[in-house]
Amino acid sequence: MRSDEETVVMTRVFDAPRSRVFEAWTRAEHLARWFGPKGFAITDCESDARPGGVFRMCMRSPRGEAYWVRGEYREVIAPERLVIACTLDDEHGLARLEETINVIFEQSGSRTTLLLNSTARGVGEVAARMLSGMQKGWAQTVDRLSVLLGALLNPKPHKEM
Repeated sequence: MRSDEETVVMTRVFDAPRSRVFEAWTRAEHLARWFGPKGFAITDCESDARPGGVFRMCMRSPRGEAYWVRGEYREVIAPERLVIACTLDDEHGLARLEETINVIFEQSGSRTTLLLNSTARGVGEVAARMLSGMQKGWAQTVDRLSVLLGALLNPKPHKEM
C-alpha cells in the first residue's frame, strides 16, 4: 500500500465581519449549508466548537455516496483561529483520510481574510484519488462559504402572501 499526503494552502477575503465568518465555521446550522464541494449535501451535522469538542458531518456526493467527517476541535480561539483534526470515512466506515485543518481569521475593517492550511494523509488508491481532488474540493467549499456569508449578511425580504 502506498501512503500519500496533500496540503492545501489558500487565502480568501470575505466582505463580512470576522465574528460572522467564525460562526459559519463553528455552528452546525451554518456548516450544514456550505461545507463540502459543489454538489455535495450535508445530511447530518454536529459541531461543539471548544477544545476537545465534536466536529462531525455526513457529506453526500451528487452520486449519492456518503462520506463521514469525524473529528474534534483541537484549538478554538474565537474569533481568531481553529484547528480541527478529523478523519474522512467512506459509506462502509473505512477511514480513507486523516486531515488537520488550520484556519486563521484576520479582521481588516469590515472584511475578513481567511487563511486555510489543510493537510490530509491516506493510504491506497482510493485515498490517492481523494487527495488528488483536494485543492479543487477546498476551493469549491470556500466558494460555497462565500455564498452563505452573502445570504446571511443580505437576507432577501420575505414577500407577504
